[in-house]
Order: sequence, then structure tokens, then C-alpha cells
Amino acid sequence: MLLSLGCLLELQCEAPTPVLTLVRPHMGLLPDLQAPERVELDPDRTLEALTDRSGNRWSRMVTPSGVTRFRYATAITCPDSPDPVEPSAPQCPVQSLPIDTYPFLTASAYCDTPAVMTLAWQQFGATPPGWERVQAICDWVHDRIRFDYQAVAPHKTASHTLADGAGVCRDFAHLAISFCRCLNIPARYCTGYLGYTGIPMGEAPVDFSAWFEAFLGDRWYVFDARHNIPRCGRVLIARGRDAGDVPFLLSFGEHQLLRFEVITEEIATPEPAAALAP
Repeated sequence: MLLSLGCLLELQCEAPTPVLTLVRPHMGLLPDLQAPERVELDPDRTLEALTDRSGNRWSRMVTPSGVTRFRYATAITCPDSPDPVEPSAPQCPVQSLPIDTYPFLTASAYCDTPAVMTLAWQQFGATPPGWERVQAICDWVHDRIRFDYQAVAPHKTASHTLADGAGVCRDFAHLAISFCRCLNIPARYCTGYLGYTGIPMGEAPVDFSAWFEAFLGDRWYVFDARHNIPRCGRVLIARGRDAGDVPFLLSFGEHQLLRFEVITEEIATPEPAAALAP
């Protein structure tokens, strides 16, 4: 399918402020782009494009004092099939894991694994290891945490979400990631575009979405404790240990976000013309 992607960020700063944005599709998706990436800055100024070692593509600028508007837009193709489901995927023994998965086994800023370790083993320790265990974690988080925009808090950890019983998609992901790590399953945070593609249109505006990937067997698989169904139309922006590694906006100074819009829409493609009879 062909998707139109974009966002608008409008922020106000009292003084010139260094800012990073993270809204471009991941480096691994560059071959799928079907239109030039358009970036508009008002007022016009220098914008640097930077890519980190994880393939996350940042934009860096220094905003002036006053209001700055940042717009991004492109089009991309992605599979029209939902996330792969592999119930036979096994859990990889810790001693056999690739070395680059180990950072995704330990606690991070929003994934406070020590605080949920006992519950993780009590609740999921008897579940068959592998895909079934990760899916059981997603089922549990999905059933017990209420999606609620009013429950947003900037420093909310997995244990806070557990105590509140409510959160947004990043909180669902942080809690599921924390449970996985407690059970020696590498899990990493993902942020990206995921609108209402393939599901009925909801009342809430489209936002950046969060899900996670778990390492099973010899590869990473997508899981989503918030929606808890395979989805189509995911467009990865970035991966990290948690949301603290990959914020869509990182300001090195005081700022106020005045306006925030995200666009993720399927573009209808014309039907192929019928062949004419000879």
C-alpha cells in the first residue's frame, strides 16, 4: 500500500534553542520512499540531517526566540499484510543471544525492571517460553491497562503505569518491554507512524505510535500491547531502549509545544486498465 506521511510541530522558545526532531522514516525504509522528503521551516534556517548508529534519522536545528513551525511530508510504500505471527518462534537462551541484544535485557529510564521483576515471574514464569510467553505478556497488559490520554505523564515508568492502570501507547510498550526483559527476552522500543490503516476510523486524532520488538529465535518480531492485533501500515521511525532514547522532539532549553499534528493516510492507487480484446 501507498501511504502519505507527515507532521507539523509548532513550538515557541524564549531564546535561541538547539532542537532535535525524530520524524523521518528509519534508514532501513529509505528504499520504500516514493516521494521526495519535504521539510519546511518557518522562519527559514539551517537544518541538518543526521543518522545515528541505530539507523534513526534525526533533524537538528537551532530555533530562534519566538514561534517556529516545522513541517515534514513524504510518501512511502509498505506491505498491505499485517504484522507477521510466528507461534513456533522459540526463546533464545541468554548464553546464545547476539551480543548486540544485551542492552535490551536491562533496565532503562522508563523500563524499571527491578520494580516489576517479581510480578513478571509470578505471572508469566509458567508460560511456555518463546512466542507464547511474549503474547501472554501483551494479552495481560492489553487487558489490564486502560488507554487514556489524560494519564499522560512525562516521566511515567512501567511500574507507574502498572500502579495507575492507565496510559498511552508508549506506556503499554514500556510495561510489556519491562516484563520481557525480566524474563530474559530482549525487547526494544519502537516509534513510528500508524494511523487508522486497516481498522475503523476512531475519534482521536492520529498521533505517533509506539510498539515494541522482541528477539525470539534468531530475529526481532513486532508486538503491540496497545492494539494487541496484527496491524498493517506500520512505518518505523526509530528504535531504542525506551521512549527516552527516541523522542519525536528533544529540546535543549525551555519550549512550549503550541501545535502538533501527524498525518498517516493511505493513498488510493488507480485500478490497472483492463486489457483490450484483440
